[in-house]
Amino acid sequence: MENGYGEDLAYIHDAGFGAFSLNAAPGLLDILRRSGICGGLVVDLGCGNGLWARRVVDAGYSVLGIDMSPEMIALARSRVPEGRFLRRSLFSADLPDCDAVTSIGECFNYLFDSNNSWASLTRVLRRIFKALRKGGVLVFDLAGPGRLCGRPPVLSHYEGKDWAILVRAAEDEHGSTLTRKITAFRRVGEFYRRTDETHRLRLYDAARVAGGLRAIGFSVRVLRGYGQLRFVRGHAAFLARKV
Repeated sequence: MENGYGEDLAYIHDAGFGAFSLNAAPGLLDILRRSGICGGLVVDLGCGNGLWARRVVDAGYSVLGIDMSPEMIALARSRVPEGRFLRRSLFSADLPDCDAVTSIGECFNYLFDSNNSWASLTRVLRRIFKALRKGGVLVFDLAGPGRLCGRPPVLSHYEGKDWAILVRAAEDEHGSTLTRKITAFRRVGEFYRRTDETHRLRLYDAARVAGGLRAIGFSVRVLRGYGQLRFVRGHAAFLARKV
């Protein structure tokens, strides 16, 4: 297993890449309320730095966050001292009885846990179904084939006041994996420190995932965004309800 999001990249992600979670939060809260879930426990799988968990608690829910990165868990605990956070793999963590489960930002795609496969994804979805109370919901999003629209490797650059990152993203020809090679520079004292991480994602077809959820017993809607936040091609969300 690889942890991913080490000290410097976790810092940079926290400092400059919170927009997705923040923009998703209003739509996600609306989904929970429209589903009749106005309180109780939300389990956040791949909680990262706790931005979404902070909104969950502020809205009157309790939260359990789970993530593999110790640096991200430390940020989440600092941001949401009322919450409970555990360092675990999404694919093996024990899940308590709960009212909702969320996983925001393609967390199920990441291959930090090398056991990530269709079979292991199906197993964790079954465990979520068992943990949810009747009427509970699972809301999550996934990257799928065509995430990069068939383009050659995409190069991106981002920077803040004390950091910069370069990202080279490429999807394999079969549309089964996406690889992001990330070079990060973070200012430490007078100098910039370089770190490199490679993030690999297993891509999942949305129709297959929806079918797998229904086979488990969920009622399912495929979403193209969270509220006013709309997704790009190759990115889909799922609202799965335990009826």
